[in-house]
Amino acid sequence: MQLTLENPQNTKSDTLPFSRNNPFQAKVLKNINLNGTGSSKETRHIELSLKDSGLSYAPGDALGIIPENDPELVATLTEEMEWDEEAVVIVNKQGDTLLLKEALTTYFEITLLTRKILQQAVAYTDNEKLQKLVLAENANQLKEYCYGRDLLDMLRDFGPWKASEQEIVSLLRKMTPRLYSIASSLTANPDEVHLTIGAVRYTVHNRDRNGVCSVLCADRVKEGDTLPVFVQVNKHFYLPEFKDKDIIMVGPGTGIAPFRSFIQERAIYKATGRSWLFFGGQHAAADFLYQNELEKYQQDGVLTRLDSAFSRDTAHKVYVQHKMLENSKELFNWLENGAYFYICGDKEHMAKDVNEALISVIEKEGGLARDAAEAYLKDMQQQGRYQRDVY
Repeated sequence: MQLTLENPQNTKSDTLPFSRNNPFQAKVLKNINLNGTGSSKETRHIELSLKDSGLSYAPGDALGIIPENDPELVATLTEEMEWDEEAVVIVNKQGDTLLLKEALTTYFEITLLTRKILQQAVAYTDNEKLQKLVLAENANQLKEYCYGRDLLDMLRDFGPWKASEQEIVSLLRKMTPRLYSIASSLTANPDEVHLTIGAVRYTVHNRDRNGVCSVLCADRVKEGDTLPVFVQVNKHFYLPEFKDKDIIMVGPGTGIAPFRSFIQERAIYKATGRSWLFFGGQHAAADFLYQNELEKYQQDGVLTRLDSAFSRDTAHKVYVQHKMLENSKELFNWLENGAYFYICGDKEHMAKDVNEALISVIEKEGGLARDAAEAYLKDMQQQGRYQRDVY
């Protein structure tokens, strides 16, 4: 399988460097599931070749993938709407054209709805529910409808439609690249880039849903296939300039990705600073990502401390923030010694809970009032010693 978009054979490579608008077709060298039997999760470890790309990256950077939509979803759309998949449609303001099937597969975002799409779609149907939904006073209901729904939901819910294939695709946005924290050091893995991708699958509004890029990588991309990629520099998430600085990393689940990169890099350069990793998952037996690697790094002294929390293995759920609080005295000593503190992973819950735990540690061990503890953390942030890569 070769994913293609705009630049199928890297034809611009002689004149332009590879980038978001001119992605490199990276060959898949390895694609394995990191989770064990009985896990409710599926996390793919993917290794890609960057040979002859000229691309480089630093620990903390991200890799962009330009994905394709699920062919089954595309087929359902064209069948239910009785569209001609061979119809030629204009896809952008420049007047470029694609066959409808290709446009829906490679060019347009079809799994996300926006208020703008619904507001414009009203012109192509007499459906009273939609007419009412897009009224200004129903802004909250419109926002609520968009959440978790896609183009197929809209077409099913508000027909019959008086629109051509062209009119419907003209409502859609261009596919956006998906960014993933890089899970490797280029120094340790020349000409390669590794990713740690959790397959997103869920059921909502009576339909099974899949993450566009994550399930593409989990189900449809095989070793030997290529993926269109580019490097996205992350200026706000990086290792300390000096190798003698201590680092504390909190990365449960796929949040481990950049820290695998950090640890590999520091192993190569024989960093003298200490390193401490907090990792979390549901079950130690099935969800301890990169366990053997991490334990080997600990044995070799590259990783000074490794604290893990597995929430479903105990009567009371234990998370990474609980492990931080258990080790508050030593954690604060590391901070006082100038350690850099990093968080990667879920923005909604984990990152907030870890931030709260960090303030509590500073408050308790530093003998500070809450506002002084918050100021301490803000000062760390201004020094570049508190960094977050959350999503």
